Amino acid sequence: MSKEFEHKNEWALVLGGSSGLGLATAKKLAKHGLHICVVHRSSRSQKEEIERQFQEIKNQNVHFLDFNINALHPEKRAHVLTTLREKMGNKGKVKTLVHSIAKGNLKPMVSEEHQTLQNDDFKITINAMAISLYDWFKVLFDKNFFAEDARIISFTSEGNTKPWQNYAAVSAAKVTLEAISRNIALEFAKFGIRANCIQAGVTDTASLNRIPNSNEIKEHTLKRNPFQKLTTPENVANVVYLLCKDEASWINGTTLKVDGGESLN
Repeated sequence: MSKEFEHKNEWALVLGGSSGLGLATAKKLAKHGLHICVVHRSSRSQKEEIERQFQEIKNQNVHFLDFNINALHPEKRAHVLTTLREKMGNKGKVKTLVHSIAKGNLKPMVSEEHQTLQNDDFKITINAMAISLYDWFKVLFDKNFFAEDARIISFTSEGNTKPWQNYAAVSAAKVTLEAISRNIALEFAKFGIRANCIQAGVTDTASLNRIPNSNEIKEHTLKRNPFQKLTTPENVANVVYLLCKDEASWINGTTLKVDGGESLN
């Protein structure tokens, strides 16, 4: 297998990389020679499984850092970047920033049985799932961490245009995330930076399973998808890898559907 990023001292910084799309992406990029830095927020009960997953990355003979911290905290972010700079050295660069933070509020707008969505719920969700991309991107840019041909990649969903029950705050965050990504693509192109979103199909992850009626969503998707399959984290990670390649340098400011044609129906 070709390892085109090997020996380049280039890194992928994955926000939310301990499970789902972020973890699959970290594994895929490590296989092709990118060093990996994962920022995640995980409980003690998850520690053993996460360490087992991270060992697969380490087995690729790449440098690996992981930080179990609150990615939204400025001081924690500064600590990550200080440590990363020490590990990379002066010549190391961040080739890819991947945003896969899934910290969304799934309250309904109206309910007689449950708490309903409030203003603060929107603020917390949008900050975690969208604005945090810009917070990390901007400090990396200001500190000259990025490679000359850097790729900024984030994950959105079909909830960006279609209303789903209990998904209003996350939907608002996805739209915001896409807007931020487009403007990064526009305003930072002159610095060699490309930014794109991936609109994944319905994927069986912990984030999906937190959505009320997630089983019904899966069943509907299996009927709706032309391949009668759910999207896998590996499907999405493969496209992240493609977007990091030299051949993808002219893809900028767009949202790519990675859903097997699911959104056609």
